[in-house]
Amino acid sequence: MNKTIALITGASKGIGYEVARQLGQQGITVLLSARTSAAAEEAAAQLREQGIDAVGVELEVTDSAHIAALAKQIGEQYGKLDVLVNNAGIWAETAGAENAFETTFTVNTFAPYHITEALLPLLLKSEAGRIVNQSSALGSIQFQLSNELAQRIATPAYAASKAALNMLTVYWANKYKDTPLKINTVHPGLVKTRMGGDKAELTPEEGAKTAVRYATLPADGPTGGFFYMEDRLPW
Repeated sequence: MNKTIALITGASKGIGYEVARQLGQQGITVLLSARTSAAAEEAAAQLREQGIDAVGVELEVTDSAHIAALAKQIGEQYGKLDVLVNNAGIWAETAGAENAFETTFTVNTFAPYHITEALLPLLLKSEAGRIVNQSSALGSIQFQLSNELAQRIATPAYAASKAALNMLTVYWANKYKDTPLKINTVHPGLVKTRMGGDKAELTPEEGAKTAVRYATLPADGPTGGFFYMEDRLPW
C-alpha cells in the first residue's frame, strides 16, 4: 500500500502535535519532529495509543547536519515525502531572549528554508506533494497597516520573520507551479499555547485545522496563498 507520509516540525506539543494527530486520523503516517528524540517519541507514542501510525524523529531545526540526516532517513525508509508542515517557531522577544532578532529569524525563517530545500527532492517524488508554512497574521504587511491589535502586539523580529517566511512561500510556489506540488502559508489564529498565552481564543485542536486543510488539498487546490481556514489573507 502506498501510504501518505507527512513530516511535522515542532510536533511534540501544541499546534504541531494537533496537526499530526488530525493528519494521522485521516490514515496518514505522521513523523513528529522535536528537538530531542525523547520528546518526539513520547508524542508519537501517545498517537500510537490512539491507533495512529506515528513515528518520533529527532530534529534540531537550526542544525544543518540534523536536517541532512533526517532527509536521508526519510528517503531511505519511505522513498518520498507527501506533506511537510513547517510548524516549529519561536517568539523570542516575548521570552526576553538574548539576540532575540537573530534567534527569531534563525528558527522562523532560516530553518524552514533549509528544511524545505533539503526535502524538496522527496516532495517532488510525491504525486500530490504539499508544503504548509505555519505563519501568522502578524506577518501580513497589510494587516500591520490596518489593524490596531496587530500594531499593538506585534514585535519587529517576529513579524518580520513571518513576513519573510511568507515570501519564501511565494518563491517556492512560483518555482514549482508546473508540478503537482502545492505550497501555502497559513495563520492558525490566536491559540492557547505557550506562545499564544491563556487568553487566546482557540484551542490547539482548533488552531491546527487550517494547516491540516492545506496539507490535504485536492489537485485543484490553490498554491502560493496565505490562508486562515478558507479565507485568503492579504500579504
